[in-house]
Amino acid sequence: MDLGKKIRQLRFKAGLTQEQLAEKLGIGPQSVSKWENAVAMPDITTLPLLSEIFGVTIDDLFDLTAEQRLNRVENRMDVEEELAPDVFTEFEEFLKHQLEAEENRERATELLAYLYWHRMNSCAAKASRFAKEAIRREPGKKGCQWILQKAEGHAVWDWNFKNHSKAVDFYKEVVKAAPEERLPYMYLLDNLLADNRADEAEKVLDRLCALKDSNPVMNQVYRAHVALARYDRDTADGIIEALVAEHPEDSVCMFEAAQYYAGKCDYDKAVEYYEKSFENTPRRPRFQDELMAIADVYQIKGDFRKAAETYGRIVDLLENEWGFTEETELKHAKSEKARLAAMI
Repeated sequence: MDLGKKIRQLRFKAGLTQEQLAEKLGIGPQSVSKWENAVAMPDITTLPLLSEIFGVTIDDLFDLTAEQRLNRVENRMDVEEELAPDVFTEFEEFLKHQLEAEENRERATELLAYLYWHRMNSCAAKASRFAKEAIRREPGKKGCQWILQKAEGHAVWDWNFKNHSKAVDFYKEVVKAAPEERLPYMYLLDNLLADNRADEAEKVLDRLCALKDSNPVMNQVYRAHVALARYDRDTADGIIEALVAEHPEDSVCMFEAAQYYAGKCDYDKAVEYYEKSFENTPRRPRFQDELMAIADVYQIKGDFRKAAETYGRIVDLLENEWGFTEETELKHAKSEKARLAAMI
């Protein structure tokens, strides 16, 4: 249904004449007549008021399909750093309603998680800004330290707060329910290794290696990290070096080697392998992970010129490979490039 027909249908349902609708909108009745006869279209600034008068969403005015509305929700969050309260509520209600439809339940569930994360992330940025200001004003007080830690993921000293036992328990549950799925084993390993629970991690890794679709390169990478969790760096180094020699063109291998060396603060090697990973990645468009890591390394080393140049490469990647124009990632990359350039 086109917009003009939809306006006429909603006007009839609301019991309004063209003149009455025009009066509410502050326009002439001939404009409403032109809309309904497809001679003209309402100005975009009129749509919020139209939706308010008819008691519908702007999406309802265009009679979008559920799939189109799901796409709109996702695209809006990709582009905007913060959603207005009324938009958030509209999206929340729509997505919850879609949980009742079998064909949309999976995507609606994912988008609800994205929606709440999106709000959490925008609120965390505000919390971070004000917590930092409070700490700068009174650095001897602990009041806002925990807020900043939660908002930005800073290190925590107390083991009872920094351990990953809840995540471990969750992924154990997922692995038990879906023993043939590879990813839950990997997430379980990540959290076990973060807590140096090497013996448990080795048992989980053995089960992962037995799966038909397990990745031999990643299996060896995890072997190296199990060795690290046991503080056996020589064994870990040997596994990574053997992998690099065996798979010099494998972008996954190069990326994991870079991760390994970055974790050891061997930054020159890390940059070398991040660059090889980015260069050898077969997929297009490429992800920005390697470049972001390289920029972080240069910033840690105090080379702000190279860090800014690397963010310039990220901007180029997002614009030319991904086709981004207004997305949040692109805005952030440009902002970081400018911030780092100012520090040179």
